[in-house]
Amino acid sequence: MSYTVGMLTTRSQHNALVNLFHQGTRLTYKKGEFVIRPGESPSGVFYIAHGLVKAYDITKYGEENLLIIRKKGELLGLTWGIRGDNQEHNIIYSTLVPTELLQISREQFVNFIQNNPAAALPLVDMLVEMYRLHSERIISLEYRSVRERLISFLLTMSNRFGKPSDKGTILDVPLRHQDIASSISATRETTSRELAVLERQGLISRDKQSIITLRDLEKLRSYLE
Repeated sequence: MSYTVGMLTTRSQHNALVNLFHQGTRLTYKKGEFVIRPGESPSGVFYIAHGLVKAYDITKYGEENLLIIRKKGELLGLTWGIRGDNQEHNIIYSTLVPTELLQISREQFVNFIQNNPAAALPLVDMLVEMYRLHSERIISLEYRSVRERLISFLLTMSNRFGKPSDKGTILDVPLRHQDIASSISATRETTSRELAVLERQGLISRDKQSIITLRDLEKLRSYLE
């Protein structure tokens, strides 16, 4: 019973947090627009009402290095909102699709947490999920072959963006070869070659909009066992 009450409390606090953002400023972005430019501090804390935002930095070779893709229901600027300093000033945020964000100031965010201590629970869940995703990426880099790292990446993406269909699990997010390559520490050419191999084996398929479908999850998982 206490577990159920705890779950309800967490859910109600999450709803209160979302309601706070709905009292803020509504911002709309076209595909490919910057939300936070390199070197900028966030102008507030953002809630993704719908759309996709990718976080990336630029390597010393001038290439984009994909860090994570944020989706509906997630926050941007969370660590800045909590800490108040911008240690992630080199991270760039831009939209992958038309996106709508709800923005509140850091002052509003902090005041809400101070006046609603239980609201920290859903925020802790979000931070834990961020840690888990980054940990998964680090662990995937331990795989020796590019193919294993690629499959690990695709399976992680299926957990976040996968939608079942009669053809398999569709990754409902546009992924450029360069984005995938940077995430698995491989060259774009090698990544493209390995994607083609998986496609020839009937394990994945791709369309012209860079949408990947995983056709056999069990076979893909078996590569990592």
